[in-house]
Amino acid sequence: MQFIPQSIPEVLLLVPQVFGDQRGFFVETARQNLLLQAGIPELIQHNQSRSRQGVLRGLHYQLVQPQGKLVRCSQGAVFDVAVDLRRHSPSFGQWVGAVLDDVNHHQLWVPPGFGHGFLVLSEIADFCYLCSNYYHPPSERGIAWDDPDLAIAWPTCGDGVEIQLSSKDLANPRLRDQPPQDLYD
Repeated sequence: MQFIPQSIPEVLLLVPQVFGDQRGFFVETARQNLLLQAGIPELIQHNQSRSRQGVLRGLHYQLVQPQGKLVRCSQGAVFDVAVDLRRHSPSFGQWVGAVLDDVNHHQLWVPPGFGHGFLVLSEIADFCYLCSNYYHPPSERGIAWDDPDLAIAWPTCGDGVEIQLSSKDLANPRLRDQPPQDLYD
């Protein structure tokens, strides 16, 4: 497995070795000793979602129990985004994005202190994420997916396909409107 630092070096693109033949493929998606060597902590919660084309989930983060997330798309394709929400970081407010799909099998490590979201590009996508901390609903926060200050270059997901958000994500504030205590130090 290759661990490739992105433009924000704490965010890593993981490129696994894929063994394929006429029967299909085999890919190792996580090996704790290699993850630890790369600086990724123990991952203790595994989540999966299924979404339709045009669904955008995010940008989410947890304040009290920050979660690092090792994310991948096991079926379909998504555009995945990590946004640095650490107020004192030189990359505060910057983002990294990558296409994750069931062909390249790439994964993205989104460290604690980052907001996370993804847009479904394919007809259906199964999205899996291993988390470094447990889900803690009272500390969940969000940033507007279309915040002009972040200027995330979301791709189009098909002719006539509109972005769909949950009512909760529609209400997410811009980063500049987030109280300082609702961001990471």
